[in-house]
This record gives sequence, structure tokens and C-alpha cells, in this order.
Amino acid sequence: MDVMTLPYFEVDIPIRSTETRGLEGVHVFTGRADSRSAAVKAAHEVYDAARAAAGAGLEIPHGRPDSWGACGYRPGWELDWPAATAGPWRSPYSWLNSKTYEL
Repeated sequence: MDVMTLPYFEVDIPIRSTETRGLEGVHVFTGRADSRSAAVKAAHEVYDAARAAAGAGLEIPHGRPDSWGACGYRPGWELDWPAATAGPWRSPYSWLNSKTYEL
């Protein structure tokens, strides 16, 4: 199947600051995949690549052919990968709920 015909997924990963107690949020990745598990795997791969590049002082790789990528890396945040959720992407604000978030 051509990657451009695959559905577009959103992967939401709860995050917490390792530097400021009580500071938490959600990190969102988007891209094309053939399943929820493939979407989480792709998001994890681009996150790991971004973290490795940042740690080595290199440019963050982004724009993979399958549409997954990272625009940057923020040290001091821990991502809770076991709690990651994936589903069809519908809105850039679909991760919002009743909590107040600063955008």
C-alpha cells in the first residue's frame, strides 16, 4: 500500500517535567500508519531519533517519507510511552479535555 493512502494518526503521550514538580501535559505526534500500534511505533522511533541527535549536537531529523517526524527535542521532559494512545487524527486540538492548558 502506498504510504500516501494510509490513514493519518495522532499519537498522544502523557509527559511530565523532570525539573518542575507537578508540570505535566501531552506530547502529540501525527503521521500516516496502517494501525494504531504502527503509529505508536513510528512516533517512538522519531522521538528516539530526535533525542539521539540532540544528545550528539546534531540537527533533529524530520520529514521521513512516511510523514512522521519531530521538529525539535525538549530535554527535561519524560514521556510515558506505556500510556500512549493512538487514533485517527481529526483536529489539532483533539487532545484537549476539561483541564486548562496553555497554548
